[in-house]
Formats: sequence, structure tokens, C-alpha cells
Amino acid sequence: MSVESMNPAVIPAPFGKVTRLETARRQFRERETFYRDLLQALPAAIYTTDAQGRITFYNEAAVALSGRRPVLSSDEWCVTWRLFHPDGSPMPHDECPMAIALKEGRAIRGAEAIAERPDGSRVWFAPYPTLLKNAAGAVIGAVNMLVDITHRKEAETRQDLLSQEVNHRANNILAVVQAALRLSRADTVEEFRAVMEGRIGALAHAHKLLAKSRWVGADLQQLVSEELGPYLGGDRPRAWISGSVTPLHATTAQCLAMILHELATNAAKYGALTAPAGRVLVEWRCDDAGILTLRWTETGGPAIAAPGPEGVGTKVIQGAATQLRGEVVFAWNPAGLECEIRAPLE
Repeated sequence: MSVESMNPAVIPAPFGKVTRLETARRQFRERETFYRDLLQALPAAIYTTDAQGRITFYNEAAVALSGRRPVLSSDEWCVTWRLFHPDGSPMPHDECPMAIALKEGRAIRGAEAIAERPDGSRVWFAPYPTLLKNAAGAVIGAVNMLVDITHRKEAETRQDLLSQEVNHRANNILAVVQAALRLSRADTVEEFRAVMEGRIGALAHAHKLLAKSRWVGADLQQLVSEELGPYLGGDRPRAWISGSVTPLHATTAQCLAMILHELATNAAKYGALTAPAGRVLVEWRCDDAGILTLRWTETGGPAIAAPGPEGVGTKVIQGAATQLRGEVVFAWNPAGLECEIRAPLE
């Protein structure tokens, strides 16, 4: 049996110097060590202060959060280096939640703040300052737990940005559909429905490609292939495409999808794709300045003439090019239509 496990009241004479007081002191020290080790093991940043706000203890998680080691009995109110309000304005340490708790004698809940480390990095946190009182009810200090909420705040920011982006894209696609409706003409309801289904289908193709890339961008090569798919491949292909992989932003992809659909529809109804020997070549390149040049060339089709001022397809193409802050040039050659679009990719 060890000395520590023996009852001091029945200690024999050789051990008589071990008194109840010394045993109590030893037990107190053991409890203090246990609780300190417990606080050090917690992943949350925890520190304590005296009644005047001077820091008396902090754990290693507090060091990790603040990026520094506070000076015990010297640093006041908070373990952090600098503090800021959620709106970004500076927060003096003597106005931080811990200071308010000690000055006003109440626990603080629901507060948020931003801590800046000495290396310049910042962390959002939620503090939970709570008063410590003695047996008589007098305040002898306080304990505070700082919960890192940086990931939550970043997720909220991403959610806000996503909501704004969804709203922007929805407004943009609705504007494109409204423009298509306004410009579309047909002799019958059935013809009008077919025209609109084709144009909205072209937008759907663009959105499908954007969704596959998680809205990072649509590839122009895939966009052209989607629109001319029935005429590509086989023993006698009717269409050829020439161009490198070119990522497109959402608005650019939508506008180019409309342009390609109008050109393909025109070629299939009136142009090169109506003749057995007719062919379509689509080629594009992007220069060092970020300007995209896309050329549509038809050959082997029937003789065509430039459409009148009321040409709906031409207006749709010109409107889409304007939305791209670009320009479009038509050449109604005897051999077939040539169309060149130049627009910035960004």
C-alpha cells in the first residue's frame, strides 16, 4: 500500500508527519493538474481571466486560434492579437465580449467577431464568456471559449454568391428567351411552336454542357458538335468543324448557341444543307487578346440572296452578337452564305 492510499487518521508513527492538511493540498494539486490537462485536451480555444480581465490561463487550442502565446497576468480581455467586428471595423480589446461580460457582470451569448493573427490571417469565431464566482457570489474572474466558425461563414458567403449567380443567370436566360419570342415570326401556331422549340432547345444544349462542367464553362467544340451532330461523321459528312478546345462563360455559351442554331436552321431550310452536295465548314480561333473569331462557310448549296430587313434569323444573330459585345458580318455569296462573328471571350 502506498503512502498516498493510506488514511491519515490511522497512519502509524513512522509516517506521522503526513498530516491531513498535506494530503488535502496534494489532492488539490492533483485535481488542478487534472482539470488543466482536461482543458488542454479540448479542441476548443479556452482561456480564463481574473476579475480585472488579466489572462490567467489558456490552452493550446487558444494559441492555434490566435496565432500567438498571450502573456499571463499581463495581457487583458482576450488572447487574440487584433479584433474586428463582423462588419470589418476594429474592435478594441476592452470592448470585446469578455470585457463586456466582466464589466457588466453577465454572460454574453450570440456574439461573433473576427480575430487577426500576427501573420495577417483572420478567423471568424463565436465567444462564450462566462463569469466565475466564489462561494459568496462575488465575481473572481471569467472563462471564455472561442469557437472557430470560419468554415461556416465561408459556406454562408458561398451560398450568398451562389444565390446571386443563380438569380443573374435566370434573369439572363429569361432575357434571351424574351428576345427570341419578340423576334420570332411564323404563319401558323404550329410553325411558331417549332421555331421556339428549336431556339429554346439550343439554349438547353448550352445549359447541359454548362451543367456538366458545374458552370465553370462550356466547350465551343462541343457546342458546335451538338448543333451540327446530324451532319457530322458517316461516309459522306455534310459538316466539318475546325478549332481547338475553347472554354466559354455561361453568357457567351448561350449567345453562341443561339447563333449556331440560327445558322444551322437557315442552312437546313434554305442553304447548303438543302442540296445533296452542300457542305458547311465551321472554324474558329482565339487570338492573344482574347478575341474569338468564328467563321461559318456554306458551299454547294442553291443560289441565295440576302434577306430583307425583316429577316428574323439575321436579327436574332445580330442581337446575340451585340449581347456578346461583338460584331457579325454576313456575305451572301453565290456559292453560299459566309458569316463571321468576332467577340471577346471574357
